[in-house]
Amino acid sequence: MKADRGSGYEAVFLDPVGQVVQQRWADAALAVAFEDLAPVSAFPVVPGRRWGPGLWWSATTGRHVAAGSNAMRIQLMALDRDPDVTALAGRPVRLLWRNPRGQVRSWVPQLFARRADGTALLADCPSHPDAGGERALGAADAVTEACAHIGWAYRRLLPLDDVLAANLKWLAGYRHPRNAGRLGLTAAVLEAFARPRPLAEGAEAVGDPIEVLPAVFNALWHRQLTADLDTPLHERAVVSSGSLPHTGAGVTAGRLLGNASGSEAGHDVEIQDVSAAAGNADTEAGGDAVGARRGETP
Repeated sequence: MKADRGSGYEAVFLDPVGQVVQQRWADAALAVAFEDLAPVSAFPVVPGRRWGPGLWWSATTGRHVAAGSNAMRIQLMALDRDPDVTALAGRPVRLLWRNPRGQVRSWVPQLFARRADGTALLADCPSHPDAGGERALGAADAVTEACAHIGWAYRRLLPLDDVLAANLKWLAGYRHPRNAGRLGLTAAVLEAFARPRPLAEGAEAVGDPIEVLPAVFNALWHRQLTADLDTPLHERAVVSSGSLPHTGAGVTAGRLLGNASGSEAGHDVEIQDVSAAAGNADTEAGGDAVGARRGETP
């Protein structure tokens, strides 16, 4: 029964020149590079809200990804840092299907992530577990089934722990290659942290912290260095170029890709706020300005 229903899904997307295409879902998933496509429908701007949709500059691809909410942008940060993710896109495909009463239904997952093995993750990013209501719950079940039919996955990416999210926001501000600094600086940083030591101590061992710290944070973002990101990142945080016992540095992707599917933020009916670009990204750890001021555009 599930296979029969799964074969009945269709995909709607924009081709590279902006023309709307409707195609059998299984065929589109096999042939279409959704990661290269523009959003099939824009993230709406809701009058009266302080925030609106924005762009996330991906360190994985060197391109911008459309984001419709702060919750989505945080998940983009985590996936952008995941070594198993090779490309990202915002709302590149709409799925169509018929419910048991024969009525046509549709849903646009907020996020698309291509994995290294060629499969993909479709995801939504609710700001809280109950966001979206019954409509989102039904859509989540349908999209889960459609993805399972072709060997992909659909997940509800629940909000990250506040400390982990703040650490990722801070490190994301240093994700661009320019923060690696002069030739040879990253190699010197990795050598300085060959044995676990406090962040400030290792940076000072290399040189002027004003020059060295951006390279340290860049290496932490790219997982060349490790630290426990489940605890606040500060000058005494232990950093290493090898693995650390009980570190949270590599946990994020597993949490995201392993979450069970379920009701989603109702992105067709409710869009969560995007954080403002406010403050000084160089001085406010975990501030929303990290992405906007220092990371949104290279």
